Amino acid sequence: MAHDREVLRMIWEGQIGICFQADRDEIVGIKPEPFYLMVSRLSYLPLVTDKVRKYFTRYIAAEHQDGAVWFDYNGTPLRLHYPTGVLYDLLHPEEDCTPWGLTIHFSKFPEDTLVKMNSKELLESHYMSCLKEADVLKHRGLVISAMQKKDHNQLWLGLINDKFDQFWAVNRRLMEPYGDQESFKNIPVRLYNDDDFTYTQKLISPISESGQKKSLADLMAELSTPERKAVGFRTHGIDLHEETQVQWMSEHLSYPDNFLHLSVDYKDSV
Repeated sequence: MAHDREVLRMIWEGQIGICFQADRDEIVGIKPEPFYLMVSRLSYLPLVTDKVRKYFTRYIAAEHQDGAVWFDYNGTPLRLHYPTGVLYDLLHPEEDCTPWGLTIHFSKFPEDTLVKMNSKELLESHYMSCLKEADVLKHRGLVISAMQKKDHNQLWLGLINDKFDQFWAVNRRLMEPYGDQESFKNIPVRLYNDDDFTYTQKLISPISESGQKKSLADLMAELSTPERKAVGFRTHGIDLHEETQVQWMSEHLSYPDNFLHLSVDYKDSV
């Protein structure tokens, strides 16, 4: 993977311009100007909540200021435990040059739809849980279990402080085959449905039945049914070529939780 370090860095540096606006029903007095931020695709909205909350709080009715914050895009509540890039690819699939317009809310948290992530500690716990799950799929948990608490802390601090070298000094152990193995046991992948923005997980081997490294074309065939056909994948704002090897993608295009997050395009069978 050493010669592909620039690919990893390019993925790490991916950002989304976001235009935050307040819920007009919660504003008291003058309508505030929008608040703009460049947000890492690999990060999570709760990691920028404090900045956005601080800017808008003085415009919000007193009884709402301490409420659980959440965001929506065109009326769709955003899942706070999804990476920001995943949310963007699902809800804003057509790239353009305008900032992504999101609304911040201080009240009426949709508990039937969203999981509360109102502290960095909760988000860190969720992140580490995903990291461990991914390693069980790839290495039977052998790598993550051999790490020390300081390694876990280095991963989390590298992510939230945007420290590429600090993060990858530890994460590279999780992103490569274990020992003398040439491939992972399974590929940690979450497959997203554009219809309701939920995901499914499948046990996906990096090796095809013929013994070759599996490509996205092979994965399309696995996911297709008589009723609908998988015709494409998207991640990090990239429409992926069907000849791309799944193992290579897992090593280079996974999010910091070590999962491949793929938005799947389906076409109904005729």
